[in-house]
Amino acid sequence: MSFLEKEAVLETRRLILRPPDRSDAPRITELAGDYDVARMTTRMPHPYRLSDAEGFLAHCEIADPAKEHVFAVTTEEDGLIGMIGLHPTSGLGNEIGYWIGKPWWGRGFATEAAQAVLAFAKNDWRKKLLVSGHFADNPASGGVLTKAGFLYTGVVEDRFCVSRGETMPTRMMVWLA
Repeated sequence: MSFLEKEAVLETRRLILRPPDRSDAPRITELAGDYDVARMTTRMPHPYRLSDAEGFLAHCEIADPAKEHVFAVTTEEDGLIGMIGLHPTSGLGNEIGYWIGKPWWGRGFATEAAQAVLAFAKNDWRKKLLVSGHFADNPASGGVLTKAGFLYTGVVEDRFCVSRGETMPTRMMVWLA
């Protein structure tokens, strides 16, 4: 598959990661509307409205696949349970970001999705380096990233969290292919 393939679909043992589409808007709104989900992301507002999901999906449709990839994280049983993506940054490399709906927390879905996206980044996108970070008060996300192969850089950045309306200390990490 070419790294320019906009319709990339990744499959793992339990997950199908596929391009999101407009029909996902209600489900994204439902899951992202949980404050406990939104407060662990930088860009997700709270409350999260249908118009927020529609705007996000509109961005996904026009995103340049040479610079950005977003996947809906789905299971056969439950459908869409979260999102994961590779986003451009002004820094060293693309940044991986993700969220999983609260009913699926603690079951390894985020790690499984991250590992699939990292394999895609390495093998199809030919990336050698990705960055990520997690709010200091979200050690579970640090566990996800560590299990996926990220290493702590020792850098703590202040990043604004839209849903909390404040800057949060963010522990930065790096992944090397």
